[in-house]
Amino acid sequence: MHESADSRVSRAAIEVDGEAASYLTVPQDGPVVLLLHGTYWSRVWLPVLDRIADAGFRPIAVDLPGMGHSGGELDLETATVPALVDWVVRFTSALHISGPVAVAGHDIGGAIAQHLLVHNRLEVTRLALVDSVTYDSWPVPSVARFRDPEIIAATTADEFLAARREAVTESLAGAASARRIAEYVDPWTDPRVRRSWMAMAGAADSRYTLEVVPALKRSATPKLLIWGEDDGSQKVEYAERFASEIPHTTLIRIPGADHIPTESAPGQIAHALADFFTVGG
Repeated sequence: MHESADSRVSRAAIEVDGEAASYLTVPQDGPVVLLLHGTYWSRVWLPVLDRIADAGFRPIAVDLPGMGHSGGELDLETATVPALVDWVVRFTSALHISGPVAVAGHDIGGAIAQHLLVHNRLEVTRLALVDSVTYDSWPVPSVARFRDPEIIAATTADEFLAARREAVTESLAGAASARRIAEYVDPWTDPRVRRSWMAMAGAADSRYTLEVVPALKRSATPKLLIWGEDDGSQKVEYAERFASEIPHTTLIRIPGADHIPTESAPGQIAHALADFFTVGG
């Protein structure tokens, strides 16, 4: 994982369910900002962590079990959104996070974040979604195909890595570089992480975001959407719909960015998140 020489971000781990839960953080006191990934890993949040910390927060970008650098392995039961919500609650408990938290979710991590809010699993003060799944926007075809056991069985490691490399390249858009692509793909060289990714793909189900819409419409919690305008998987039209239907929601568009806009406009996004997470911001 590449970090600039002056970055204060470090990787730490704590045990959850007998396995190491790995996370990126800036170890300092301050209100907690919990950052959740989806079909990628905590690397998507790396470009904004220092700047969020500079605003006085304690950012925590966790790798879900079996993903990124965390131990364990997901299966079709433990990879569902409700099961991952339960795991995130156990993770925060292990870190002794008991007070209010701001939560940000990317991709399927956004579904987890929405559930944390509407089911009061954590005391969520503010909710940010970055190119998140919403409504019936997911699973996209490149993910949904792995709901077929025959596809999983027939996919070689080389084919899987080539497909993920292509997806990463597209998601990074103009921010793609050989080094960045290699960093994003690296965890999937581990067969256990590949299996966990395919379990998450197999468990992907839009009912988990559709079912929370009524509660979101009743929620007075401030919400921020940050979206790459060129996202080919989570279309900006879904963000527009969310912003128009869900009260207390603001939408920020990132021109020229695709599914991982944190790499394309880290300064702009970190500033927007820090402002939003600041009480009264």
